[in-house]
Amino acid sequence: MNWIILIIAGCFEVCFTTCLGKAKETTGTTSLMWLIGFFVTMSISLYLLYRATLTLPMGTAYAVWTGIGAVGTVIVGIVFFKEPADFWRLLFIATLIASIVGLKFVSN
Repeated sequence: MNWIILIIAGCFEVCFTTCLGKAKETTGTTSLMWLIGFFVTMSISLYLLYRATLTLPMGTAYAVWTGIGAVGTVIVGIVFFKEPADFWRLLFIATLIASIVGLKFVSN
């Protein structure tokens, strides 16, 4: 169950980085709404990370959380923010995904 909580926490990390990116692109009330979304999703993400670390090792949980956030943020950047998707970038994202899966398998 705590692995599921950790995965959800990582998804909320993607949400808060996406909100931050959208806040940067907008102005006025729209930017404020994205910033509110940033703080709400960041709070949820950190709380879920805390819950997951009650039973999972801190180092493993944090590495998986940041890995999910990094991979998800890059994918969102490619799909929604038109960031480049060249071979090397995708290769290293695949390496990061393999590392996250590897940490899951070697954890207790």
